[in-house]
Amino acid sequence: MAVHYHAGRFPPDERLDWPALVPYIGPAAAALARYDGMLAAVPNPDILFAPLTTNEAILSSRIEGTVATMGDVLGFEAGQTPDSPARRDDFQEVLNYRSALRRAEELLAEFPLSLRVVREAHAVLMRGVCGEGKAPGEFRRLSNWIGPPGCTIDEATFVPVGAEALPAAMSAWERYIHADAPDRLVQLAVLHAEFEALHPFLDGNGRLGRMLVPLFLWQFGLIGVPRFYISAFFEARRDAYYEGLLSVSRDDDWTGWCRFFLEAVRAQAEADLKKADGIIRLYDETVKQVADLTRSHQAIRAMDWIFAHPIFPTTRFVTSAGIPEPTARRFLRVLVRDGILRVLRAGRGRRTGILAFPDLLNAAEGRSPVDGQT
Repeated sequence: MAVHYHAGRFPPDERLDWPALVPYIGPAAAALARYDGMLAAVPNPDILFAPLTTNEAILSSRIEGTVATMGDVLGFEAGQTPDSPARRDDFQEVLNYRSALRRAEELLAEFPLSLRVVREAHAVLMRGVCGEGKAPGEFRRLSNWIGPPGCTIDEATFVPVGAEALPAAMSAWERYIHADAPDRLVQLAVLHAEFEALHPFLDGNGRLGRMLVPLFLWQFGLIGVPRFYISAFFEARRDAYYEGLLSVSRDDDWTGWCRFFLEAVRAQAEADLKKADGIIRLYDETVKQVADLTRSHQAIRAMDWIFAHPIFPTTRFVTSAGIPEPTARRFLRVLVRDGILRVLRAGRGRRTGILAFPDLLNAAEGRSPVDGQT
């Protein structure tokens, strides 16, 4: 029998078992603070951690069934042709996730986290992919349900709030974002579960709900920049993630869900800190290596560009890295010769070559250079 939305049981603050949550709140907050301290010490986190943002988009989309790797997505962005329209849609969905996150960040520079921000981010998320026909940026006006493809409502796993009740429910969700709360991380856990239970759009709810995690943390000052990547934990524990969300409506087990979410924040903050530290060390080592190889003061500028674009067409580097063209072409020759960059596609005639920085891709995906492949 399908589990139905928990009407009348949001927010659950007075029913939360706070003594059971306290042992999880402290470690989660401490791990997040350590991660934020590292972010604050990095002068260019948007550049250095661009591959981590792409990896977050990949893993969040993978939870929903999208199949893509970092090499797939960045290769597609650089001009490689997918082997099928379905693969093209998968790669574009990941790129849309990044674009939607950027759009939300732009809006949050002017407005508080709100339904407006959510709708605009959703419109970008759905642009040009198979979900484009499912009312991008518009809350659904139809009732829907979640379950195996083609199932009836009686065969569904979960039935979200009805379309007629959705506007009021989303307004209550928006108010709760800015309500006073005993703990912001627990508040975020509740907000994420409620968003997924409301399922306000016809498509893209899971990805958007996970995107809201770093945006909320940033909005309320728990991190200095919206660069927190929680989807790896959820993707690795997909069954437990879905069961935790389902238990909120089925069993009113908000406390159990919040424990799971707090553990996700703690574990992922520690994992993100380790990945980010590896990327920072790779950056420092590579800049020094490139400066020694090229004897050029342009090494930092070149590597800043490459760290932001770890797979790229050679012409794009030459025209947009901000380096004189002869110097840029010499850099590419040297970096390929010495194994820092790998040729994915050789240039031929009018077709530009495509290069990759495999050590950075491996670091972003948590792989060592010996087991990584591009």
